[in-house]
Amino acid sequence: MNVLVTIAEFLVNEVLSVPAYLIGIITAIGLIALRKSAGQVAGGALKAVLGFLLIGAGATLVTASLTPLGVMIQGALGAQGVVPTNEAIAGIAQEEFGAQVAWLMILGFVVAILLARFTPLRYVFLTGHHLLFMATLITIVMASAGMPTVVVVVLGALLLGILMVSLPALAQPWTRRITGDDSIAIGHFGTAGYIAAGAVGRLADPKGRSRSTEDLKVPESLRFLRDSMVATALSMVLMYLVVAVAYLARAGQETAFGAFEGGATGVGNYLMQSVTQGLQFGIAVAVILFGVRTILGELVPAFQGIAAKVVPGAIPALDAPIVFPYAQNAVLIGFLSSFAGGLVGLLVLGVWLGPVLGLALILPGLVPHFFTGGAAGVYGNATGGRRGAVAGGFVNGLLVTFLPALLLKVLGTFGSANTTFGDTDFGWFGILIGYSARTGVLPGIVLLIVLGAVLLGAAILMQRRVVDTGWDPSPARAPVGAGAQAGADEPSRPATTHPRVAPPVGAPTPPPPPGE
Repeated sequence: MNVLVTIAEFLVNEVLSVPAYLIGIITAIGLIALRKSAGQVAGGALKAVLGFLLIGAGATLVTASLTPLGVMIQGALGAQGVVPTNEAIAGIAQEEFGAQVAWLMILGFVVAILLARFTPLRYVFLTGHHLLFMATLITIVMASAGMPTVVVVVLGALLLGILMVSLPALAQPWTRRITGDDSIAIGHFGTAGYIAAGAVGRLADPKGRSRSTEDLKVPESLRFLRDSMVATALSMVLMYLVVAVAYLARAGQETAFGAFEGGATGVGNYLMQSVTQGLQFGIAVAVILFGVRTILGELVPAFQGIAAKVVPGAIPALDAPIVFPYAQNAVLIGFLSSFAGGLVGLLVLGVWLGPVLGLALILPGLVPHFFTGGAAGVYGNATGGRRGAVAGGFVNGLLVTFLPALLLKVLGTFGSANTTFGDTDFGWFGILIGYSARTGVLPGIVLLIVLGAVLLGAAILMQRRVVDTGWDPSPARAPVGAGAQAGADEPSRPATTHPRVAPPVGAPTPPPPPGE
């Protein structure tokens, strides 16, 4: 009997409670269900385990890189400075909540598949890394509010599953405006920013007169920003240098040099250590991304194969870069406009909202602004042409600045981690579940169930009354493909007179527009 108890304790404490091993087991089960060979099952499971361990290694590097920056921002500006990076905060949280996150993510996928099977929301969310990030957010927020572990996992999985089928439906009218049909949906937790961009795009060009961004020629010198590791490292180096100089000017050499472990030997060494730390942050995020991709390279195919058998006629909800090939100039315009919105938001936080509400300063990072701002530019261009791309990207930049600042209030001890979740849906949803959960265990459970029911009901209503009826969010602009079919110039179709920006590595190939 003691032997059985010992074995059970070993399995629970040393295997099922270790997120890396848990993910490996789940991956193996999925691959077995798809009737893969023994070698494929073993190799896939091992790669998933290694990927999770890579996330932990990257998180250690992120923490080491952000510590001096936090000291310098606090000293130079007198306020906490935060760099929103989903990979960083998710990696840091794995040490404390790894097992809960893993279970929540897995059960959340099961809930989403059941909802897709038995409701009109036939969307299968396949952006695996965002499932991991949202599962991490829900776990942090509910656990920080004092919710029991069972409630966090079960109720959190229900909320995650609802999000996975609801958000693609809410954005589908605008996504269809881009793609021309319902063959794909957006499966990315920046959906609120994309809907806002599409809505603002129409307001910026209500009569449909603004020409498409694809009639512009984008300088080749800006195209290197598509590389996420380069963009991350560059943004952090610039941020480090600006803050380091400001801290040096305000605090003096003796204090400023102490920001780094072991100190700096001179001004030149101080500045170069800042450059090194910025580069190391880029490396750290790249390590985490590689770990995430390693996990998902095995886990997502298993999920996708299972979903295809369970949900006939499912619409794949894919990562933000899925819309990039439809309007590639809009990607860069949206990114630059979003970054400008982030700078304006930073100014507002520093001068007004920060002192009044006690909010941290949200520093704009190139990677979140590139991916969410770029996609927002595409959505804005679809409804408002060039004006829509600029306005949509700018609004997205404001949202990904103010929402993370407010989100920090419900992250518990992680609110002082010098990093947070960056995309819009993490912000508004985290705030809602955070303050709901803080009302107490029983009232919090009731409020969270109501929140999930309202979101699911709104999505079903949107699907039946808007998506299924073919509502066009920008009727003044010609439909996708109409100009080509009529032989006229089509402002919403990409121009082909200049080199095109290739979508990021791993972005799915979109279906051809109608008529091709």
